[in-house]
Amino acid sequence: MYPSETPNMRINKQKLLLAAKILLAVLLLVVGGFIFFRDSLLNQALDKVSTKMTQQYNSTFSVKKASFDGMNGVDLYDVVLAPKNADTLLNIKKLKTSISFWNLFIGDIQLQSLELKEGYIQLVKKGKVKNFDAFLKKDEELNLENSDSKTDYAATAYRMISRLLNLVPTDMSIEKLAFKIDDNGKKAIIDIEKLTLANQELNSLITVETGTFKQHLSMKGLADPRNRKADIRIFNKDTGAIRLPYVDERYNLKSSFDSIHLNVDNIEKTMGEFHLDGFATITNLHVNHPKIANKDVVIKKARFDYRFLLGSDFISIDKSSTLQLNKIKLNPYMAYETESDTIYKLQVSIPKMKAQDFIVSLPDGLFTNFQGMEAQGNFEYNLDFKFNKNKPYQLVFDSKLNKENLRITKYGKANLTKINGEFVYRAIIKNVLQRPIIVGTENPDYTPLDQISPYLQKCVLTTEDPSFFRHRGFINEAFKQSILKNIRTKKFARGASTISMQLVKNVFLTREKTLSRKLEEILLVYILENNRVVSKERMLEVYFNIIEWGPDVYGIGEASRFYFQKTPAELDLNECLYLARIIPSPRKFMYQFNDEGNLKDYAAKQQLYLTNLMNRRGLLAPEDSIYKSKPFFITGQAKSFIKLRVPDSTKISVDSLATELPFEF
Repeated sequence: MYPSETPNMRINKQKLLLAAKILLAVLLLVVGGFIFFRDSLLNQALDKVSTKMTQQYNSTFSVKKASFDGMNGVDLYDVVLAPKNADTLLNIKKLKTSISFWNLFIGDIQLQSLELKEGYIQLVKKGKVKNFDAFLKKDEELNLENSDSKTDYAATAYRMISRLLNLVPTDMSIEKLAFKIDDNGKKAIIDIEKLTLANQELNSLITVETGTFKQHLSMKGLADPRNRKADIRIFNKDTGAIRLPYVDERYNLKSSFDSIHLNVDNIEKTMGEFHLDGFATITNLHVNHPKIANKDVVIKKARFDYRFLLGSDFISIDKSSTLQLNKIKLNPYMAYETESDTIYKLQVSIPKMKAQDFIVSLPDGLFTNFQGMEAQGNFEYNLDFKFNKNKPYQLVFDSKLNKENLRITKYGKANLTKINGEFVYRAIIKNVLQRPIIVGTENPDYTPLDQISPYLQKCVLTTEDPSFFRHRGFINEAFKQSILKNIRTKKFARGASTISMQLVKNVFLTREKTLSRKLEEILLVYILENNRVVSKERMLEVYFNIIEWGPDVYGIGEASRFYFQKTPAELDLNECLYLARIIPSPRKFMYQFNDEGNLKDYAAKQQLYLTNLMNRRGLLAPEDSIYKSKPFFITGQAKSFIKLRVPDSTKISVDSLATELPFEF
């Protein structure tokens, strides 16, 4: 038996009922007012957009006809956006959309449906004029934030992605919409013949056309913008690979692939951190660019299981992410932090794997000299890099390779053992093959290491690689200094090349400035230095006998005669200091001299600096200082390359006799 209602309970119930009636009346009034005035509100909204386009973007925005369809639908016809004095940016014949009426009341605009028929969006560049220039300018209203305030990366990313996904309708039908690019005659058209999204299922038929090819592509899969999930595949409906339009003509980058699979599994913000998780795969990726390699680079299968993690003061690819290239799996970690200082971090970890699996997984075309190579054992690798923008000299660069019974059992195209015997070396300069140089006793200019002046060995090691006999191919500190200078100059202004690296580059590779050549150089140097393929003494001997010392001058035997008409064993300290200094630019040696035949000030200072450095390191004895009082003569063919001032014919004959003597500098 229920207790009877008290007077207070009846009064409260009546008040709640009255409040509900008032709320319903207000809601009906708002809805009724909206229905009654909605056409006027729509026109005002369009006028506002038109005014903004004119005033802020110097563009004309027009809609020929606009009307409501039901409670939450809007129909627009002949929508045009055209910058003044430039090509039309957008032209849509029919656009029909609907929004969630109730979400609109809480300030959350959410598209429910979109129907679009016939139209185009085009980006045009003629000369330096772009039809989208005005829309690249930052809106002044977006820059009113306090300059002292810091961006909350997690909140910003979550807000932007949420707004973007809300603008993706749950039901969509697009027909005959073209995206056009015209970059000073370099044209590409991506024509969406049909794209539908219904019941979270995405289907499309897309035609890609350029001046050189035409393809029909299909995009299918799951697209659920409200639950923030997607699983989409892109493949070619024709036979053959998918080619990327425009980039080949614009950037000289030719690329193609068989298919792409993109998955977004989780987008959320918890505990102040934003997470974006999923994976992406690509099959038979072909890339060709002169800065990468001189042939197609092929990756048969690649997969990236990603986890992007953003906090209030950092952006990162989380350590749990995995990148797989064929059989190679690695865990990348990248971070940009701003909590106290601006810090960049990079960590790469390759878990324990078989060496042979690594070799066969190297992309074709990127490691040509490794084809056919075989290895035994296992290895694991770790790289740790950290750069503090405000404390650059605290740079961290730590590279470690841990081996387990690692051994090369068969060499590939680059047979490193050939360096132990006689072989023919031919330099390549500007893609031109130079004359052959025999590295061995059949060459009368070939000079064994014990017949090369000790002064020259010390001078060259000091300038090129002081720790040559101690390191295993690489110097971490040199890499650090190289990275610091490249960061400061914002370009590759300095390398970190050791004699081992120079030797591998000259004997087994070419001088082409490509990513492929540099990566091969690093791996071949490691194998050469860490598998006891050749002794350090033999490496240094070959180095002295193949490097370029002047125009068409190769090896120290030729260089000694070219400059001084001596054998390498007869060179004095002055001559050795000079030869060591010109190694970086041997073909420009003549510019170190003035018109009187003397070393220019900067060259003399370099020579003095090198001498003092060798003294500090204990490489010179006190009695070696006598070199300063000795004259420095160029007596060989090299003197004909030095432009000297023509002597005055009115001078006494004593001056003319000086030309019969060796030049003194």
